[in-house]
Amino acid sequence: MSEALRKLLAQNNPPEQPTITPSVGLLTLHFQLYACDDLKAKRKVFTALKAVWGKEPDLAVAETGDHDALDCATWTIAALGASPQQITQRLDQVEKDIQSRIDAAILEVHREIL
Repeated sequence: MSEALRKLLAQNNPPEQPTITPSVGLLTLHFQLYACDDLKAKRKVFTALKAVWGKEPDLAVAETGDHDALDCATWTIAALGASPQQITQRLDQVEKDIQSRIDAAILEVHREIL
């Protein structure tokens, strides 16, 4: 390859884009349920959890434990954001909204920022 071609290729290469590494936060909630006679009733309690927060572009919602238990449930919400502070604020807001919308007592809350 000629020196002129190398210079031309070097000029046409755009500068490297800055790397943005998003942060991830996990909010795990352990719920106590009452009066759930079957798994269908249990799913109905958490319909709003998936319907409301599962459609948010920066959140992912999943039942992560106690799948077959009728008296308890464990759900995890993963949040993606630009900074740990942003994620902490978002998870605070989500936890507060969940407490007001879900008809189940929250026994334990675990948070982790990755």
